[in-house]
Amino acid sequence: MDGTDDSAADATVDPAGAPIPDDDDEVSRKQAALFISPFLALGLADVVLLLGWGLDPLWGFMILPPILFISFLGWIAFKYGFVGDRTDDEDEAVVE
Repeated sequence: MDGTDDSAADATVDPAGAPIPDDDDEVSRKQAALFISPFLALGLADVVLLLGWGLDPLWGFMILPPILFISFLGWIAFKYGFVGDRTDDEDEAVVE
């Protein structure tokens, strides 16, 4: 009636005042962890295998940080949609 859009008033708002996204495409933290867990398990199994072969434990701890770092990057990619965002932009560019 007064020309304002009431759809913004219908959005869920957290206590800090920021709108909470209600995208169904967003992957939860648990799902992202489940997607990454096989890769993390393979990396940790590799460390255990190297240590089991009698390699100096220092080498096992030297390869552990990169394994954890790449697993964390993969978790971020699944959780926040780095992978999906890249393909969505390409589809829109082709359509235009």
